[in-house]
Amino acid sequence: MDRMVGTVVRGVRAPIIKNGDDIAQIAVDSVLKASKLDSFSLKDRDILAITESVVARSQGNYAGIDDIASDVKDKFNCDTIGLIFPILSRNRFAICLKGIAKSFKKVYLQFSYPSDEVGNSFVTYDSLDAAGINPWTDILTEGEFRNHFENTNHIFTGIDYIKYYSDIIKESGAEAEVILANNPVSILKYTDSVLVCDIHTRQRSKRLLKNAGAKVVYGLDDILSSSVNGSGYNEEYGLLGSNKATEDSVKLFPRGCKSLVDKIQ
Repeated sequence: MDRMVGTVVRGVRAPIIKNGDDIAQIAVDSVLKASKLDSFSLKDRDILAITESVVARSQGNYAGIDDIASDVKDKFNCDTIGLIFPILSRNRFAICLKGIAKSFKKVYLQFSYPSDEVGNSFVTYDSLDAAGINPWTDILTEGEFRNHFENTNHIFTGIDYIKYYSDIIKESGAEAEVILANNPVSILKYTDSVLVCDIHTRQRSKRLLKNAGAKVVYGLDDILSSSVNGSGYNEEYGLLGSNKATEDSVKLFPRGCKSLVDKIQ
């Protein structure tokens, strides 16, 4: 008989996961119970996927903004920093920014434009063309950018991320200055200490900055790559992959996931 059914996906309901829970055992027990109650069989090569969020929760892999601030301060040991290419996200970056900004007197914030690397836009390419702006060469101050574009709010959330991030920096006790440029080296006109905040292009950004003479360069993946005062951490990704837990803490990407997979097998 011909095979007529392709991939079948099932969501399995599990208990609420808490710090210290054995996520591997809970996952196995939940799948076995679901297969029994809903009368489906488990077969060779079936795949069990577990979201990273609950794995990190079971590990208690959290860090507060003071932990972030402490690590950043130790690594940079200066009063002024440049942050380049942050993504526009209340969930992924805003809480990290709270901790970062606490460690400095002034923060230069360099946005890529017309959008961040994951497609969150300030404006469109068509509007840049109409304004005669070349995003590959032009470096704009916040004032120049706003003079060209009346509305730079995010199309879905309605948030003005330039103002939102600037306000976070100011509320953390630092001065904020915004520039918009797509060349990572542009930040060196303002400071030679740089925290690289892009994700997929971070290694290139670090390389270009170091080759151009930056004094100190780290990425988000270097922050909380080890525990600070007993905080959570991720040795490979640091703050990359973290997301908001509370107004003053983040949940980091889980550690040692391979060992969990081995246990399930």
